[in-house]
Amino acid sequence: MRKAEVKRKTKETDITVKLNIDGTGENKIKTPLGLLNHMLELFAFHGLFDLEISAKGDYKEIDIHHTNEDIGIVLGDAFKEALKDKKGIQRMGSFSVPMEDVTATAVIDISGRPFFKGIAIEASGHSDFNNDAGYSLTYANHFFEAFSKRIGMNLSIKISHPNSDLHTNLEAVFKAFGKALDQATQIDPRRKGVPSTKGVID
Repeated sequence: MRKAEVKRKTKETDITVKLNIDGTGENKIKTPLGLLNHMLELFAFHGLFDLEISAKGDYKEIDIHHTNEDIGIVLGDAFKEALKDKKGIQRMGSFSVPMEDVTATAVIDISGRPFFKGIAIEASGHSDFNNDAGYSLTYANHFFEAFSKRIGMNLSIKISHPNSDLHTNLEAVFKAFGKALDQATQIDPRRKGVPSTKGVID
């Protein structure tokens, strides 16, 4: 079992993540960010990751930013720790998920070279999508940027034909992300070492 428990406590946040990559999708997510809670539940369920997240932060005194970004940091650290030297993993994954008129695609390469440019929006006049809780596409981008940097992942996410509802768009995104990361972290029995011609993935 590839497991990790990571804790991060700063003046801004206090976060604990428990992860089992080879799980069944059981999850217990408790953060002050309601929409992100739901999205991470979907991510864990469809990625078949056992995941517990407990987070407190200064979101009431300041804003969502610190808590949202730090959850991405700690979750990325947990995956990196659980993957260890990354021997035998598929390394790459890609998945598309439809949700009503929206289709989200996530493409992943756990290469050790992090890159995330932001969620690409196709065929839409929408520049951002806010809900009543104050979460936004911008915050989602901050979460994915932090995650990709800490795990060491090249991540591309695209939303095709989004509608105006943030929940619908992000639900498709997090489901696709979970499925793609599940693919990338699976063990290929034919692969005896690290999946890189360099022989190492940082």
